[in-house]
Amino acid sequence: MASFKPRNTRASMAAVLLLLGLLVSQTEITGAQSIGVCYGRNGDNLPGAAEVVSLYQSNGIGRMRIYDPNQETLNALRGSNIELILDVPLDKLRDLSDAAAANDWVQRNVVSFSPDVKFRYIAIGNEVSPSDQLAAFVLPAMTNVHNALAAAGLQDQIKVSTAVASSVIGTSSPPSAGSFSDTSSPFITPIISFLASNGAPLLANIYPYFSYTGDPTNIGLDFALFTAPGVVVQDGQYSYQNLFDALVDSLYSALEKTEGANVNIVVSESGWPSEGGNAANVDNAGKYYRNLINHVTQGTPKRSGQAIETYLFAMFDENLKAAGFEQHFGLFLPNRQPKYQINLG
Repeated sequence: MASFKPRNTRASMAAVLLLLGLLVSQTEITGAQSIGVCYGRNGDNLPGAAEVVSLYQSNGIGRMRIYDPNQETLNALRGSNIELILDVPLDKLRDLSDAAAANDWVQRNVVSFSPDVKFRYIAIGNEVSPSDQLAAFVLPAMTNVHNALAAAGLQDQIKVSTAVASSVIGTSSPPSAGSFSDTSSPFITPIISFLASNGAPLLANIYPYFSYTGDPTNIGLDFALFTAPGVVVQDGQYSYQNLFDALVDSLYSALEKTEGANVNIVVSESGWPSEGGNAANVDNAGKYYRNLINHVTQGTPKRSGQAIETYLFAMFDENLKAAGFEQHFGLFLPNRQPKYQINLG
């Protein structure tokens, strides 16, 4: 089978709401603790942060990822009990390679909100290309932010990582052959050592959509949408019926080859657009999200029974992104109306 070509780029409904019989129009999101949703703000028609937090709560979404320490959002999250991935944006990586600057950043954006805000991970950069000049600042910034958290006594509660695109993988098929590319290895290997030493996961953005659209001749749509009727890839003792598992396990194989066998993977983004590209429609997107939600509690063939902490991308359509499919990953429209019938249970 062709190599998977990737992209370069709880939580039950609250009991009181169930008792009251409140219904969320078209969408009822309940159930799996392993599911979160990414909250991007790249739109000029999105609801305010307090409304967004309320929307998470009314839909039982217990985890959120945000891409910068937006103060309005952090204040809205106080007391919400929503667990948070907080990103350090790319334009701050160089600054945070300085220990004093990293300590100041942590004090202002984490310590001053904790424990009212339940920080789970700090993501130092999102999809930093190993060939980018910024790549040199990722590990120093990770180290400095970790040390700042440790100085505040938060190193056991809040783990520091970075979010990678699955393009860091050079070989991905079959999954057992997964290995980091020659370009990525010098960048990712010391990061994996850091994660292993500190009990932190690797955050990974996993998009079967981009793998499928990059090679539709060799990758079936049913394999990408979790609807294949049987095994598509037999890899030794492991049987793969969906592309998501194959992508995640190829990354696990790469970790095992890089002294990262004990490093877990958190899927920090995964989604399917509803329009603007090949196979991008409401039917496919709804199918992908529903099937992904139902699947992640099972784990992958290599990590069977180990639920995959997964963050759906994204909460809203974002009209300031590049025209086309990038604007149409939202579970909700900007008016807070749901696009799909989705049940996180």
